[in-house]
Amino acid sequence: MAVAPSIAAGAANALELRGLSKSFGALAALADIDLVVSPGERRAVLGSNGAGKTTLFNCITGDFRPTAGAIRFFGEDVTAFPAYERIRRGLRRTYQISLLFGGLSVADNIYLACRGVSRGRFSMLRPRRDDALVAASEDLARTVHLSDVSDRRVADLSYGQQRQLEIAMALAGAPRLVLFDEPAAGLSPTERRNLVDILTGLPSHIGYIIIEHDMDVALRVSDRVTLMHNGRIFKDGKPAEIEEDPEVQALYLGGGEHGHS
Repeated sequence: MAVAPSIAAGAANALELRGLSKSFGALAALADIDLVVSPGERRAVLGSNGAGKTTLFNCITGDFRPTAGAIRFFGEDVTAFPAYERIRRGLRRTYQISLLFGGLSVADNIYLACRGVSRGRFSMLRPRRDDALVAASEDLARTVHLSDVSDRRVADLSYGQQRQLEIAMALAGAPRLVLFDEPAAGLSPTERRNLVDILTGLPSHIGYIIIEHDMDVALRVSDRVTLMHNGRIFKDGKPAEIEEDPEVQALYLGGGEHGHS
């Protein structure tokens, strides 16, 4: 059976946004966004507050319904899909506000995240030690450098460790694309270096889009950078091209956005 050309053309892309717009009354938060992300690609989305970055994420994840345009995820049109259907297809995200269980251990938080995206998520049976999800949870703790505190209560972790845990939970269930919403916000320089190590060390098949204020972090963890301004895409290119672009320097670096914010 022949595959429709539109699906065949889009199947090569992890994410494809076409003419994506979102308005809140008279305010156009997003205006005619076209964006293509390949499988396994690491994309940074930069821009000052109000540029439309978080609204873009909310439309991609299904938290917001776009006013116009289309969203394709691995070739499938998901524009009208609720958030949970996108999660089932392998889309994950972190949020700026922590969504962790403070009274539980690191290991329990990661296990629950793995359980929540598995087929047996409604089972009330206690997991056995050879439970595949327990092993997956331990692997994720290693991936985000939290193995040595896996038994510690989340409420007792440092802020940076809590952000690492959020990354582990977003990686549960073998996602195909992860959206990281300002993971470096509030981190110390040492914690930021650790974050860069975690993100660059992820398996190559896991692609991600990272919204970030810290240009140093963004340029080090991405293959390609998209700069937004006033709800539109202002520039798009490789990290070195973006860093050296005079217009980017005038808008972004001149606006005091460089480094810690």
